[in-house]
Formats: sequence, structure tokens, C-alpha cells
Amino acid sequence: MRLTPEQIAQFDREGYLFFPGLFSPEETKTLTGAVPELYARREAYNVREKGSDAVRTNFAAHLYSEPFAKLARHPRMVEPVEDLFGEKLYMHQFKINGKMAFEGDVWQWHQDYGTG
Repeated sequence: MRLTPEQIAQFDREGYLFFPGLFSPEETKTLTGAVPELYARREAYNVREKGSDAVRTNFAAHLYSEPFAKLARHPRMVEPVEDLFGEKLYMHQFKINGKMAFEGDVWQWHQDYGTG
């Protein structure tokens, strides 16, 4: 999925683009259906809530889950970003935040990647 010049101009103006329905309900269902198996694993990439078995964050699913590997490499995800940056890209971080609403520890206000 390549961006139009109008979409690139909108991004430059507003700082974001929004694509409702970029993935079909079936595609989304495949991804959400893969999450319970990921969370069931006893691996370091599943960070659990303090004092609980509930997974707070899952890291790097694109390396060991076929549905998430496909998502991370899907042209509808990759090509628009390459259009904005004007170069090939790579996956720096991939995580699934699974914190349930009103439960678990708080997410402190933070910035993942400061630009200094």
C-alpha cells in the first residue's frame, strides 16, 4: 500500500495518518486468536503483572508467531512507513501490550524513545 502525495502532505501537516479498516475483521481475528497461545508460554518475552500470572507485555512476537511475523512484514504496514521515511526499514521493537482495563499495575506517563 503506497501513500499518495496528498497523504504524505497530510502527514507532514498533522503528524499522523489514520487508516480505519486497514486489516479486515478476519485478519484481525487471526491476530487476536494467536495471543492466548503467546501469553500461555513461560518465556522471558512475556512480562507478567506483579503478583499475577496475567501478561502485561509480550515482546518480539514477530520472531516466533507466524501471524505476527506476517503482520510485521505486511506491505500494508511497511510500505506507508517507507514512503514517509524514503528508505527501507527494519523492526526495532515489536510488542503486544495486554494490560487489561482497570486491572493490573498502572502505566506511568513516559516516552519510549526520546529524540534528544
